[in-house]
Amino acid sequence: MIAGTGKVALVTGASSGFGLLISLELAQAGYDVAAGLRRPEAAQELMTRAEQAGVAERIHRVRLDICDEEQIRAVALHLEQRFGRLDVLVNNAGEAVGGMVEEVPLSGWRRQMETNFFGTVSVTQHMLPLMRRTENSKIILMSSISGVVGFPGYGPYASSKFAIEGFGESLSLELMTFGMHVVLVQPGAYGTPIWNKSFGELEVKEGSPYSDMLKGVLDYSERTARGSGNPLEVAKLVARIASMSKPRFRYKLPQGTRITAWIKGLLPDRWFQQMIYRMLGRR
Repeated sequence: MIAGTGKVALVTGASSGFGLLISLELAQAGYDVAAGLRRPEAAQELMTRAEQAGVAERIHRVRLDICDEEQIRAVALHLEQRFGRLDVLVNNAGEAVGGMVEEVPLSGWRRQMETNFFGTVSVTQHMLPLMRRTENSKIILMSSISGVVGFPGYGPYASSKFAIEGFGESLSLELMTFGMHVVLVQPGAYGTPIWNKSFGELEVKEGSPYSDMLKGVLDYSERTARGSGNPLEVAKLVARIASMSKPRFRYKLPQGTRITAWIKGLLPDRWFQQMIYRMLGRR
């Protein structure tokens, strides 16, 4: 059994993808990890891997649908009563809604914002009273390169991540007086289930005025997925951030993501848009 640090972390969306890996990395770093699960029965892979890593006793499963305020409130109370502290909050839970702006129904836009943005705000609000009592606590927001660059077909998802960016900037300034750190992590292309659940089901509609562009978007997304990085890289970064006394505000990875963001900041907006347009095979 790895020696504990006496510190506590809450990770939302811990059943798969980044959330699962981040939970394991934090547990291996000595944290007691409250693994937030919308469906507790989905914890099998997490617990199997925790057993293999020898950290199962540090993983504490909690039912947490971030769109259910009563569940969020119950988790906050549970953490206070069981641990009396919360050192790290990793706002990871989310989904991706894909499609062209005109063709995604408003219900899809609302679902996207309800999960990725309002759910994150709600979890943060309810955990802050406990975190303010914990010295040098950290809130890590899982953003995306889509919070830096809007891409065709990614409108709902990019909008939710741009909202997270603004939320993080305001929150960071508000919490400085308490010695707390807010950190935005902006991953690029990584092979996690979120993309299979959204773009894997996206179809080109017959007769759509956007059909050619959407085909280009889907082809590009498929190529990107095949060459995606290892999600473990992101999880290890989050665990390192959790242990830092003075982390930076933003972290971009992998290198291609840093380059894309740098180019966007360097080029005139219309030039950058033309570059993206050509990446999709458009002329």
